[in-house]
Amino acid sequence: MEAIHRAQSRPAGSKSTGLRSKKLTVYVLFTLPALLLYIGFFFYPTLMGFNYSLTNWDGMARTYRYIGLDNYAAIFRDSRFLHALQFTFKYTLIVVIVKTAIALGLAMLLTSGIRMRGFFRSIYFFPAVLSLITIGLIFNEIFFTILPKLGESLGIEVLSRNILGNKDTALYGILIANVWHGVSVPMVIFMAGLSSVPKDLHEAATIDGASRTQRFFSITFPFLIPMLNVNLVLLIKGGLTVFDSIVAMTDGGPGTSTESIGFLIYRHGLLENKFGYATAESIFIFALIGLISFIQMKWLGKKEVGQQ
Repeated sequence: MEAIHRAQSRPAGSKSTGLRSKKLTVYVLFTLPALLLYIGFFFYPTLMGFNYSLTNWDGMARTYRYIGLDNYAAIFRDSRFLHALQFTFKYTLIVVIVKTAIALGLAMLLTSGIRMRGFFRSIYFFPAVLSLITIGLIFNEIFFTILPKLGESLGIEVLSRNILGNKDTALYGILIANVWHGVSVPMVIFMAGLSSVPKDLHEAATIDGASRTQRFFSITFPFLIPMLNVNLVLLIKGGLTVFDSIVAMTDGGPGTSTESIGFLIYRHGLLENKFGYATAESIFIFALIGLISFIQMKWLGKKEVGQQ
């Protein structure tokens, strides 16, 4: 009876404090593994990368010397880096526009009630399960062997030349392979966004006499902005860090015409033993991707439904 009396006389605040303490303990225990993985595989490597970017380390020697911001100053005087930056921006701009337009068009087509939608969705998503190295090797064979033979047999001069062997057209060969491979994921994200658009708004707009174009830009597009935001972040990041397909298709050639930033970092760090310099380039592109993504998300975020 005394124990019951003591339990009943215990302040209610102590019970709530104990409950909050237990909840906090559970939150910490569930969060700790993810936090440790984040620190071990992202935060610590990023910190060490910034440290190495301030040195002249060649990636192999046991000792190195700190040279401050000299690597960062040098990359802006490096014509090879500036050319790679120009190529990467051009590639990213084209790939973002083309992939977004095709993905949105396919998403609208595959949610429009056409027959055999499941079959076409599977067909369009199939390239996403293949690696870019595999895609690059396949298209390399197409451009090097199949199309030239087809062009010769048909008497079409344009097809008879390997598109990857010309520095003026190699970029577009890489783009074709990457668009074929990478349009499916943005398409699926857009399809998810299209399913969230209220049908009654479209019906009301149709009754009011709005055209299909007016309904798209006034109703559909505002609901797609969160999905567009996600797609742009993924596509910009993928464009600025393009590497796999270049290794498989051109190896940076002809000459240095298709050297991207990612490919140049690989060459500087692993082939030319300029690890500190390559790390400085990596930190720069990391900051650039973060800045572009932040500006893009802030700008498009203001145009979302309910944010105007």
